[in-house]
Amino acid sequence: MKDTVSRGSVRLRWPAAAATAVAALAALAAALLSPAPAQAAAGTGQAAVVRTDAGWVRGQTTAEGRQFLGIPYARQPVGDLRWTEPRPVTPWQGVRAADAFGSRCAQTASWDPGYERPSHTEDCLALNVYTPQGTARRPVMVWLHGGGLTAGAGEDVVPDAFARRTGTVVVTVNYRLGALGFLATDDLDKEAHDGISGNFGMLDQQAALRWVRANIGRFGGDPGRVTVAGESAGGRSVCTQLASPTSRGLFRAGIVQSGAYGDCAARTHASAVAQGRTFMTRLGCADTACLRGKSAAEILAAQAGLDWGPVAGGAFLPVQPFEAFEKGAAARVPVLNGANQDEGRLFAFGRFDAAGTPLTAEQYPTVMRTAYGDRVLARYPLTDHPSPTIAYGTAQGDQSFACPALRLNEVLAGRGPVYAYEFADRTSPPFASLRNLGTDFDFGATHVNEVQYLFRHFGLDSPLDAGQRALARRMTDYWGSFIRDGVPRSAGQPAVPAGGDQVLTLRVAAQGGNGLSRTVHQEHACDLWDNLPGSPAVSVSG
Repeated sequence: MKDTVSRGSVRLRWPAAAATAVAALAALAAALLSPAPAQAAAGTGQAAVVRTDAGWVRGQTTAEGRQFLGIPYARQPVGDLRWTEPRPVTPWQGVRAADAFGSRCAQTASWDPGYERPSHTEDCLALNVYTPQGTARRPVMVWLHGGGLTAGAGEDVVPDAFARRTGTVVVTVNYRLGALGFLATDDLDKEAHDGISGNFGMLDQQAALRWVRANIGRFGGDPGRVTVAGESAGGRSVCTQLASPTSRGLFRAGIVQSGAYGDCAARTHASAVAQGRTFMTRLGCADTACLRGKSAAEILAAQAGLDWGPVAGGAFLPVQPFEAFEKGAAARVPVLNGANQDEGRLFAFGRFDAAGTPLTAEQYPTVMRTAYGDRVLARYPLTDHPSPTIAYGTAQGDQSFACPALRLNEVLAGRGPVYAYEFADRTSPPFASLRNLGTDFDFGATHVNEVQYLFRHFGLDSPLDAGQRALARRMTDYWGSFIRDGVPRSAGQPAVPAGGDQVLTLRVAAQGGNGLSRTVHQEHACDLWDNLPGSPAVSVSG
């Protein structure tokens, strides 16, 4: 898959004769205004040509419905607009082709399929719309991709089948990443409307949500029934948007998948600006003008090893998300929140086995004491786990994902319905990036693995067996019901409780099926982690 995709507009070629020109214009107008143009899906008569507030777009019809790819939702942040807040998109003439994904925001290469080469493109603020055929006013899900806020794109999931099965419109979004999305400096603070820079990527997400509010009705969506959703860094983004006063009214529900790590905490303004100074020093720059003259490749090299993410203290995020939740100063909307049972196995594998140095039984006590201390080592004896790497990964997953997710449930419960789940299918196939490694490591229900049960991850079909496909249908039911009604349901399956101490565990029938549990907190040793300050948080790139 290429890193950049052409997104040019259709251009009219004017005939020599005026009469022919008039006829051509009339034919174009008829095509745009007709209720059943040539691009209509067979048997439905619904157009694949739609007018947005910036111009017309021509999508495609598929077996699943209609899709419109690479629609710009803001002016492209290039040149003097690099490190500025998103601005309204520049209107275009004619009909813009919306049949290919937009450019990926600048990022380094990774192990994910299609990401073998870096992307140096910055004209990347585009979104994709997937809608079933029909004229019903449908609820909408806006999906924010993962990738540690330094990688990924809206194209990472293809939700066309999900949209059809759930009767929803799904929008996937690109947003600025890494230093280009989250740089804070003294100079940029002066340009920011609230005096706090560093939230460009988060403001991109809000610009996309505003585009949805203004335009999604023309694609068959209901702008009054929008759910913002995401996994990993996308889930963290949802957590942040829930706490942002400037996001109010842009969505009526949220889905947080494996996104509560670090208790959704943003960087302090002081730490963000300090990192910005380090970044500028690496580039040999003393001001913003110098920074805007650097290439994307230079930006990516200089951002390595620094922490990139939202910044607290300004109008976008006045206080940390958990503080906003505790004070009731956050969006009072239903939330579906959860994590995976074996989140940490992916990161432990990456640290040890993927590097060719699997953790040994002899090394295990020292590594655990160094990372977490004796109390944690005592709670995670090696004899309780299949291997040292999995034992370490279990502690890492409990500390970084499972217990923060449960804490998020508790703090959200006081300001609106929160529905808790745990994806616990330990039979799940490793997601595509891991399958390509050819390893026999037991990842279990690790980080990212649930995504393939909802969408075509990286546009690929996952090798789910019959039991896993049945679980995927149940999960799609739960998610679709939540998007439609704000309450997750699946016929014949346990109801997800709102608040309280019960969690819906998602398993294949052969492993006991879906059920309600009151022991997830104990299974992840949260009594330990909730009272153990200073333990290291995982670096999330999923």
